[in-house]
Amino acid sequence: MAPAKPTTPIHPTLAQLRSLIAVADAGGFSEAAAELGVSQSSLSEAVAKLEDVVGRPLLRRSPAGTVVTPAGARVLAHARTAVQAAGDVLLAAQDDRELAGVLRVASFRSTATHLLPPVLAAFRRDHPAVTVRLLDGEADGGGEAQVRDGQADIALVVGEAMPGLRLTPLLDDEYLFVAPESRGTQPVTFEELTASALLLPPGLNSCHVRVQSYLRPLGISPAAVTEIDQDSVILGMVRHGLGVTVMPRLALLPLPEGLVALPLPQSLTRPLAVATLPHRAHLPVIRTFTAALLASLGRADTRPGDGWRPGQALLH
Repeated sequence: MAPAKPTTPIHPTLAQLRSLIAVADAGGFSEAAAELGVSQSSLSEAVAKLEDVVGRPLLRRSPAGTVVTPAGARVLAHARTAVQAAGDVLLAAQDDRELAGVLRVASFRSTATHLLPPVLAAFRRDHPAVTVRLLDGEADGGGEAQVRDGQADIALVVGEAMPGLRLTPLLDDEYLFVAPESRGTQPVTFEELTASALLLPPGLNSCHVRVQSYLRPLGISPAAVTEIDQDSVILGMVRHGLGVTVMPRLALLPLPEGLVALPLPQSLTRPLAVATLPHRAHLPVIRTFTAALLASLGRADTRPGDGWRPGQALLH
């Protein structure tokens, strides 16, 4: 009797993995089908075949929409890696002068508003075949998480070290004391900070955490801390004498009339950096965009001054 031929293992296809990712991200088959530009039936068939290959359900319907099962969550992480790696094969082969494709950049509000626009304009001019998609770097666990799980290629983050990620330093964004303009521009003292009613973003916000960490070792407990979601509301309340605040320089652009921003009695900064996965940092499109961002900042002056009022530029 002839020996039985070994069975060829069946592997999932990239199309099936992309289908799973799309449904998981969109939270439903119809939404994912619209995003991918395919029919809902073909998308359902692709996911069903993937479930046949792995031998268990990967998605289930719930009142909140379609969600991944525990097995689906484990598979999803590897699916993202596989799809990303397949795309990186093409990206790695590109010439720096002939870039094409999609680059997903996660950023929070202040960097998206004040750092990225000139970079995006120059990058579009030099590399018109690249589509840059700007993502909310404060959603889905933040830009760090978005890079880790493959939702973003690059993220602008606050930090000096993040395990498993490569960080390229951009600048140290100085925190400033913000008060009504009537206060004047005399230096801020620790005593003033102690006696002030402090308005800050909610406790889980990175700015809130950093400011409280700054005050605690100095033995300073503000008279009161009021947590407010919106920066614009905080600044409006400060302007009307309802308290003071401490914010990063970039987040204060443009500073409303009636306010003054001054250096703290002891410097506090937030280190801004570009985060990428280490094995992707040298892909031509990622490397070139990062270089463009650094070149743009090389023409910026972010040195602290003696005080700042509306009409004075924070970045030149």
